[in-house]
Amino acid sequence: MNEQEIKNYKKAGEILAKVREYSKKIIQPGELLLNIAKKIENKILELGGEIAFPVNLSIDEVAAHYHPTLEDKTIAQGLLKVDLGVHINGYIADSAFSLDLSKDKKYTKLIQASEKALDHALNILNKNPTLDKIGSIIEETIKKSGFSSITNLSGHGLSKYDLHSGTVIPNYSNKNSKKLLEGAYAIEPFSTTGKGEVYEGNPSNIYVLIEKKNIRNPNSKKILNYIIEKHKTLPFSLRELQEKFGKIAKLYLKDLEKNKIIYNFPQLIEKSHKPVAQSEHTFIKLSDKEIIITTK
Repeated sequence: MNEQEIKNYKKAGEILAKVREYSKKIIQPGELLLNIAKKIENKILELGGEIAFPVNLSIDEVAAHYHPTLEDKTIAQGLLKVDLGVHINGYIADSAFSLDLSKDKKYTKLIQASEKALDHALNILNKNPTLDKIGSIIEETIKKSGFSSITNLSGHGLSKYDLHSGTVIPNYSNKNSKKLLEGAYAIEPFSTTGKGEVYEGNPSNIYVLIEKKNIRNPNSKKILNYIIEKHKTLPFSLRELQEKFGKIAKLYLKDLEKNKIIYNFPQLIEKSHKPVAQSEHTFIKLSDKEIIITTK
């Protein structure tokens, strides 16, 4: 990793840390997720960052992959996960936190379990742990708190314009003796009162380009060209394209999806429909140290 790459990652992380704190202050129970998403993404741009992926605003048993459309009337409530991404020249910082918006604060301990697991995992990075060791400490920490770690969701490597690049950082003991090489990574524990697995549910309204192909419809082609120029291989939202091209954008996105040019991520839902908390930070691993870039 060269000096400029490190600088880009650090800048993305610095912006994201500010947006995290801003988000915690502005999110209120009962507010439309649509308004929250707009405020958060506008703050990223205002601070000089680019949006690495549509902000995920997932409630209760939806562990990840929910973003509101323009017509969406869903409000902030229950256990809300806020997953944010910022990039500078394609170099990504990724972070998430959970908020207990219930009146009786019944999700606080569940949130604390994921936060503690993340802290414990980050604290052993200087020991150059194996992937199994990272996963084990996450799983053990969440279990000691009385909850389950979600085993089929994981942390991940990050690379230029690539949100999930190669390396999988487990949230449980997987007996993998490999160690992390120099690069950027996100550690991402999920805690739940449920079984500890997710399944794929309804579409999330979050898309990604999977293959560049010729497309006959001129309107579909226009939208595709915009996606390639603006987002390259990073995710984008239906909402953004609705704002850019009007409500008709949904029809042409379906055309692109039908032709296997783009992919609509499914919502990830806890199998026993129990609430899920999420915590996440990004760090860069260098030859002589690790730097957590998404904290102040």
